Amino acid sequence: MTLKRIFTLCLMTIFLAAAHAEEEGTELNCTVEVNSSKIQNVNKEIFNTLQQSITEYLNDTKWTDAQFAVNEKIVCKLLLVVNKYDQSTGKLEGELTIQSQRPVYNSSYLTTLINFKDTKVVFDYQEGDQLVFNEQDMESNLTAILNFYAYLIIAMDFDSFALNGGDPYYEKAANVVRMAQSSGESGWKAFEDPKNRSAVLSAFTDKSTSPIREITYNYHRQGLDQMVVSVDKGRQTITKQFELLKNVYDAQPMSVCLSMFKDAKFDELVNIYSKANQNEKDEVYEILNGIYPAEQERLNKIKAEPER
Repeated sequence: MTLKRIFTLCLMTIFLAAAHAEEEGTELNCTVEVNSSKIQNVNKEIFNTLQQSITEYLNDTKWTDAQFAVNEKIVCKLLLVVNKYDQSTGKLEGELTIQSQRPVYNSSYLTTLINFKDTKVVFDYQEGDQLVFNEQDMESNLTAILNFYAYLIIAMDFDSFALNGGDPYYEKAANVVRMAQSSGESGWKAFEDPKNRSAVLSAFTDKSTSPIREITYNYHRQGLDQMVVSVDKGRQTITKQFELLKNVYDAQPMSVCLSMFKDAKFDELVNIYSKANQNEKDEVYEILNGIYPAEQERLNKIKAEPER
């Protein structure tokens, strides 16, 4: 075989691989940070390796059957703060903050869908450990945690574009929870903690609190996305969602989905209502004050006199 022929075949292989990658585009554009500043007397290279491994695992795994172009990938971020690490056993304890965003139609603005901190993250990791994706079995607690939050990010993103569009991915997240619960690992048990991963799943799938998913759709697709056409109509649609939010509160006042909504949306709401009329501001304030009485500083900003 001539060198020219070999070169041509190499180019064709590269082209076909690139075309296949585009066709089978993965879903996540995830930035990962592992903060090990609390850990001393340990070779920090292991945390660099962990960060790289998690980044590749999340961004290279094909999580769904849907086709994602490069510019359609879900923008998200994971921050793992390491509180304890035993180098002899590989046991790591820490906190994981999960954030995800989605674009608002016909704008450069990214709105936050998730801003959640998991405070019960425990797993074993030694340098050189491979993170293996397996949808049918639990490879490790680390991959189970990553799988759960990947599916949650995707489910909420799909919900924001279509009513109950995230159904298949909540079911995948539920399967992760079922497998993990049988493992005995912490952070998965039902009723163990009102904000653990089992509680998060229940908040979005139990009948009493699942209206939070309808809120997600109406708030984003019928509210924010419509503000490019009419700011007032889009904002009014968002205002209507707070009655649904109150229904969730009345059913389960301690549901983690309520704090997740607050942490993702309250700063944004200050901006959304900055130019609303005072009656609308007062209406929003009264409902949200009943649900979040400890958030007076931000609620007062929502109620402030309209900008002129």
